[in-house]
Parts: sequence; C-alpha cells; structure tokens
Amino acid sequence: MSVVKSIELVLPKDVVYLAGSSIEGQVVLILNSTLVDPIVEVGLVGRGYVEWNEEIGPSRDYSRNIICNNKADYVHKTKTFPVEDNWLSAGSHTFDFHFNLPPRLPSTFASKIGHISYFVQASCAGREHILAKKRMYLLIQGTSDFHRQNPLQNPLFVETEKKVSSNCCRRGTVWLGIRIEKDTFAPGEKIVLTMQIDNQTGKYLKTVTFALHAHVRYEGFTSGAERRSLVGSSELLRQEVSARIMPFDATTIVSTLSLPHVLPVSSRPGDGELMSTRYELVGTIHLPWSRACVKATVPIIVASASREPGVPESSAQTAEH
Repeated sequence: MSVVKSIELVLPKDVVYLAGSSIEGQVVLILNSTLVDPIVEVGLVGRGYVEWNEEIGPSRDYSRNIICNNKADYVHKTKTFPVEDNWLSAGSHTFDFHFNLPPRLPSTFASKIGHISYFVQASCAGREHILAKKRMYLLIQGTSDFHRQNPLQNPLFVETEKKVSSNCCRRGTVWLGIRIEKDTFAPGEKIVLTMQIDNQTGKYLKTVTFALHAHVRYEGFTSGAERRSLVGSSELLRQEVSARIMPFDATTIVSTLSLPHVLPVSSRPGDGELMSTRYELVGTIHLPWSRACVKATVPIIVASASREPGVPESSAQTAEH
C-alpha cells in the first residue's frame, strides 16, 4: 500500500483568470502512514506550441516534408512547502499557495495547429521518487492596451449589393447592410448586429446567417531556422435566422451573438511569439434559387483591459466559462 492515499488541488471552479491577477488555492495531501523527508510542491506552468507541415510547392523537394514549429514558455513558478520536523503523520494535510500571474500573457487557446495552456501541478515526493501528483488546467484571459489607447469608439456600417438572376432571364438586386454600435468588444460581451435587407428580386429570401470568424496567423521555423507563417481560419459562432423576405420588399433583422469568455485578443503579426489573431463578423443571405449568396463582412476588435489598481481581483476574474 502506497504511503500517499491521495493528493488534490482545491481551486475555484469555472474561473477565468485575467493576466496580471493572482491564483489562490490549496494542496490537500492524505497519507496512509507516516512520511519521512517529504517534498511537497506546487507549480504554475504556462507554455505554447505550434506545428504544421508546410505545403510543398513546385520549386520544393517533393521527397520530404517540411515541418514548421515554434514554442514559448510564458510562466514557470514553483513553491516548496516547509514541513515541520521534516515528517508528516498519517492523515490529511493542507497547504495554502498563492501565485501572481505575469501582466502580459496570451489567452488559453487550442487548435489543430497549436495550443497555449496553463496548469497548476501539485506533487509529493519521498527520498527517492515522486509518490503522487495532480494537475489542473486553468483558463487565462490575455489583456491588451487597446481601451486606453483608443477610448472612443464609432459605430460600424458595411454594405454590399449583388445582381442576381433566376430562371435564366429575370434579374434583380439584393442589397445588404450591417451595422454594429462599436468596433471593440471584450470576451464574454454581447454583439448586437442590425442587418438591413432590400430584396429587389421576384423571389422570397428565406435564410440569413450571422457568424464570427477568427483568423490566426501562426509563426514557426523550419529545421534550418527559416521563418515561416501559416494562416488558419475558424468559425467560432454561428446563428441562423429563418426569415421570409418578400419580393421587392425591405426588412430589418436584429441579432445578438455572445462572445466566449476566453478569447485571444486582437493583435498584429509580430505582436506575439507564436500567433496573432484578427476577427470578422460575417452576415450572409442565402439565395434559394442559386448557389450564390450575398455576404457582408465587418472587422471587429477583441480586447480585454488589464485590472486597474484598487479593483478587487474577484471582479476581474469571476467570469464563468
């Protein structure tokens, strides 16, 4: 029977920690018997990694794949708990810990190309080897200075028009306009979109979709230290609205999209070691009689302000995921 019955980490559930805030928790160690010369530790680790196979072009060597990768270490802290008299009796023992997160951290992120992850890990070791360990992953929201640099925001309006035809002879136009009241949003915030549609065709329009797209530029290196980049896109949110827009009629549709509570902040290439992110809201009118569609794209900014001095941490980190 092992000396260690169990080791657990006690942390608040479903908490999103803001970069620059603090993490407080406990390590609970339960022993079956007395443990001499114990080493009880807890660590905070944050790291990222990207990897992809570069597509082989006409000028490249088809006999080998080119693997591009990159990695970064964002935080690595360890605390060793003092043990009185250098032994622990059988039973339960609780150790409190506290870590301060660095003020500049990228958000928790995962895709097929790369990931950024954070975790707290507790361990108990005897004289020669580790007896037990426990790991818990954290949700970290990165911050930016965008709110301070750009305190004023203006409404955004994007419009587009498409000439369409049906039954090989009848032609018309579909006009689409999308308005949002500001261009910058925080993770977890709601985006209210107003879509105006003018259907100058002889057909009904029935389906309208709203979607949030993230475009991530990954930065990596080949085995020969040549810098490479890859852009990947994904649809984070999607909402479909059933609408019956009559021929030669105009209508207005208002829709709301709720952003996830953890998102990479918008950034430019070169801002981050591994990746940079931009976002677009896309409104689409599907034409039931055609494969074509009418689409309007609105660029938005995702920004998360750092915690101001004097603001309680609980106010900055209790968003639920």
